[in-house]
Parts: sequence; C-alpha cells; structure tokens
Amino acid sequence: MTTNTTNTTNTAASEGSKFSRAWSLFKQSLRGDTELNYTEGSIARVTILLAIPMILEMAMESVFAIVDIFFVAGLGTEAVATVGLTEAMITLLYAVAIGLSMGTTAMVARRIGEKDREAASLAAGQALWIGVFVSVIVGLIGIFFGRNILLLMGADEAVVATGETYTRIMFGGSFSIVFLFLINAIFRGAGDANLAMRALILANGLNIILDPCLIHGYGPFPEMGVTGAAVATNIGRSVGMLYGLYYLCGGGGRIRLHLKDMGMKLALIWSLIRISAGGIAQFLVATASWVFLMQIVSGFGSAAVAGYTIAVRIVMFTLLPAWGLSNASATLVGQNLGAGLPERAETTVWHIARYNAYYMGLAALAMLLFTQSIAEFFTDEPEALAYAVQCLRIFAYGYVFWGFGMAIIQAFNGAGDTMTPTWINIFCFWIVQVPLAYFLALTLEIGPVGVFWAVFVSDMLTGIVGVAFFMRGKWKERAV
Repeated sequence: MTTNTTNTTNTAASEGSKFSRAWSLFKQSLRGDTELNYTEGSIARVTILLAIPMILEMAMESVFAIVDIFFVAGLGTEAVATVGLTEAMITLLYAVAIGLSMGTTAMVARRIGEKDREAASLAAGQALWIGVFVSVIVGLIGIFFGRNILLLMGADEAVVATGETYTRIMFGGSFSIVFLFLINAIFRGAGDANLAMRALILANGLNIILDPCLIHGYGPFPEMGVTGAAVATNIGRSVGMLYGLYYLCGGGGRIRLHLKDMGMKLALIWSLIRISAGGIAQFLVATASWVFLMQIVSGFGSAAVAGYTIAVRIVMFTLLPAWGLSNASATLVGQNLGAGLPERAETTVWHIARYNAYYMGLAALAMLLFTQSIAEFFTDEPEALAYAVQCLRIFAYGYVFWGFGMAIIQAFNGAGDTMTPTWINIFCFWIVQVPLAYFLALTLEIGPVGVFWAVFVSDMLTGIVGVAFFMRGKWKERAV
C-alpha cells in the first residue's frame, strides 16, 4: 500500500514537473532571450522557443482578415464582395512584401548565425529603403486607380459604388503593410520573434476596437460603413509598425539600427533584391493564380464571391499559425547554415514539418466536424453560406499535405534558395491549378466547387513536390 502511494505521488510530481517546465518554456518564448543561441542545444527546445511567438504573430496577422470580414458581413454582400475583391488584388502587394521579407530574413539570419550583428543591422537598414520605394509606387497606384482596380476584378456597379473609397484607402496605406512585414522579418531573422508578435498584438488590438466604432459610428466616431474597416486596419497596422521601429532603432533586441546603417548601400540593396526576387516571384505566381480564381468565382455572382471570401478568411485563420511554425524553419535554417551546421539545419526542418502536419491534421478534423457552425458565425445568407461550407470542407481534406509542405518550402527560403519554390509554384498553380479550375468550373460547368477542388489538388501537389526537391539537398549549398 505504501509503495502504491509512493508511486502515485511520484507520478503526480513528475506530471507537475513537466507542466512546470512547459509553462516556463512558454513564458521564456514570449519574453525573449537576446543571449540564446539557436544553433546549439536541443532542436526541439529552440524550435519551440522560436515557434511559439511566430505562431502567435501569424495568428494575429490572420485576425486582421477575420475581424474585418466579421464586422463588414453585417453590411451586406456588396460590402463583403468589396473586401474580398480588394483583398484579392492587394495580395499582390502582400506577395511583394512577403517576398522582400524572405530575402531580409534569410540575410539577417545568416549574418546572425555568423555572429556578425553589425552586418545584420546594415542589411536591415537597406531592406527598409526597399520598403520605401515599394510603398510609394503601390500607394500612388491605389489612390488614383481604386475604381479601376475593382472593375478589373469583375465587380459590378453596386460593389464599386460601395467600396471604391475602401479600395483607395487600403492601397494608399500600403506603407503600413510593407514596413510591418519588413520590420517583423528583421526581428524573425535575428531570432527576436517575440518583438514581431508584440507589434501585431498591438496592431490587432487597435483594429478590433476601431473596426465596429468606425463602421457603425459608435460613440463619438463617424459612421463610415465599409470605409471604416479600411481606416481602422490602416491605423492599427501603422501603430504596430511604429512600435517595431521603436525597438529596432532604440534597442532591446539582437539588432539595433544606427544612422550609418541607413546610408544607402546599392550593392547590398541589389543583393537583397536578388535574393528576394525569387520570393516575390514565388508569391506573385501563387497570388496571381488566386486573382484568376477569384475572377472565375465572381462570374457566378456576389453570393459566390462572398462565400469564397468568408471561407478563405477562415482558412487563413487556421493556416497562418502553421505558417508561423514554418517561419521558424526559415530562421533556424538560415542561422544554422551561417554557423556551418547544414545537417542540424536539415534535422530541424524535418522536426518542424512533422509538428506542422500534426497541427494541420487536428485543424482539418475540427473544420470537418464544425463546418456549418463556423461558417454561420460569419453569414446567415443561405447561398453565400452554402458556398462557404463547400469550400471549407474541400480545403480541409488537403490540410496535412499543406502543413508539411509549408515547412519544407520555408526551409528553401531560409536558405536563400527562393527560386526552387518559385518553380514549384509555377508548376503547381499555373500548369495544374488554373487550367484545372477553368476546366472544372466552366468547361464541365460545375461552378465554384470546381475552383475549390482545383485548389485542393494543387496544394497537395505542392507538398509532395517540395519534399522531393528538399531531399536532393541542393539548398545547403546556397550562398547568401
């Protein structure tokens, strides 16, 4: 009896000790540790320390989309279609921002792995100059051609009348998107993912507060309708961007920008552009295909666009945490290659890919079990709801492949080999996805559901092809 009691006590103590260690690790990941070396020690431990704030950061990024569509949904299908069509086009800007952030993360991570913080800071300063050029060009295009953008996307006159100002503001405020992506890419490359997470928590908090106030005119705020969602989002992102700049210039992380880092170094800017070009092309290929798919869907009416938009936003919410875990793959690959540890880099990627597959499997199960309830949270219009439910169920079938492939693709990007994922995307999206979507939706006349199945096929194929190329090992030889 005494032995059994002792064993029970020891088991309870052991479980308590495990929980205590896990809680301590979680707190450390949120707090950050500028002295931690991610190229040493337990791979599982450093992955968790880096991945937790990255997961939360990406979850916060997805909250922007979910919050906007939640509050806008009450304004009708025209307002939802405005958000969806504008978002479809502005994803081209996201493609540029994400592509630039890939090159920035890869270069900063490699310099940190080499223990050269001054070179990492210089690379960060040059990345911000690229952000200035991109923001000015995109902002001017959006301000002067907002109406044309909606018409190009197939919007009818009702949607244009409702959302022209929304589109102008979203594109005009592109600087907040570009700089928030770049600053957070610098933090991630350096291993300061907790700072990137905090910037997005602040940005989202403001957006959540301002969205209903500016859309519906609560309290002293004017009632701006769908335009209020654009104003709230841009204010939130801008404040998050300023928070990031404060820590980047004022210290508190592994990198601190000085005036000398902001002097333009054309050779380094060109090097960043060269590395980022593959990342930009990679996402332009993917997002351009999505724009094409949205045009196919828009041909079936505003309800189809609204249902597809709602489904994609929900998918983003489940997907971006996995993307955050994949971002840890990019940082750890870059730092380990910089430290001359290619085998450790590869082992780390397999660990993260497996974690991603586990998570996406659970997310898929939840999606399939509660599809109707999840979609009803965003709309009660029967036709839009039916499209959203169909889309969510089809996408869920490919979640495990999707999650595994994301970690592998980000490993290429972290190594600076951004062209391999680009060629994979060209094949999977433009050789497979787009023709298949057109064939199923229009030639076979099965409508938007054909588009949904084409996305499922291409994303599953991306994971399979990505693993095949990763196992060849050429990415380990990439110089940055």
